[in-house]
Amino acid sequence: MPVDPLFERLLAEAESVPVDGWDFSWFAGRASEQRPSWGYAELMGRRMAAATAALDLQTGGGEVLAGIRSVPPTLCATESWPPNVRIARRNLAPLGGSVVQAADHDPLPFRSGTFDLVVSRHPTTVLWHEIARVLRPGGRYLSQQIGIGSNRELYEFLMGPLPHPAGDGTERALRELTAAGLVAEDVRHESLEVRFDDIAVVVVFLRKVIWTVPDFSVQRYRARLADLHQQIQRAGPFVSHSQRVLVEAFKPH
Repeated sequence: MPVDPLFERLLAEAESVPVDGWDFSWFAGRASEQRPSWGYAELMGRRMAAATAALDLQTGGGEVLAGIRSVPPTLCATESWPPNVRIARRNLAPLGGSVVQAADHDPLPFRSGTFDLVVSRHPTTVLWHEIARVLRPGGRYLSQQIGIGSNRELYEFLMGPLPHPAGDGTERALRELTAAGLVAEDVRHESLEVRFDDIAVVVVFLRKVIWTVPDFSVQRYRARLADLHQQIQRAGPFVSHSQRVLVEAFKPH
């Protein structure tokens, strides 16, 4: 196969981009994603303004949490990846927030009934019983979660057809939060268009959002990336769809 200089240049650019933290500013002008109608950051900010002790789970680099305007007296966050822990501590220091390094699947390192608000944007796993444990009676949980089949078009282009998932994630969230003793206030789903303008932004996305194609590497998927590059060059941006689920629940008195 003849070498495509543009493809090689874009791959080299993509592999040089740092993927620490949860900052997507590099994507501006090269990719776009519709935002859910509920406006998670604003919704979280309103909940934070009414809280006295709040916890952000799997905060990434703390970028979303750092945007709140009203800071509760106690503000904590967890993050599992050490590079992100360092970034989150830097971003949340001006708010007086503390960041605890904690594995996503381990019990939360807090006493029962510590928080009146627990939030999480795009958690990789949700420990419902642990969330219920650390909430005070009457406390609230707010989360924007990744719905089942998110960016299916992209991972199937690389990996081939996969079994179609059942449901959109709302049924599972309702079942699991109820089993943990929480009461649902709002659970809804939206499918949102994602556009990738070139192969570099696809590669950076897959390096950063690692659960999309869990075994992703440029070397492993080079042939399919070349095919996708040719398709984008020929037909324009590659379109996929992210799935988002809003969950708001409370712990009964």
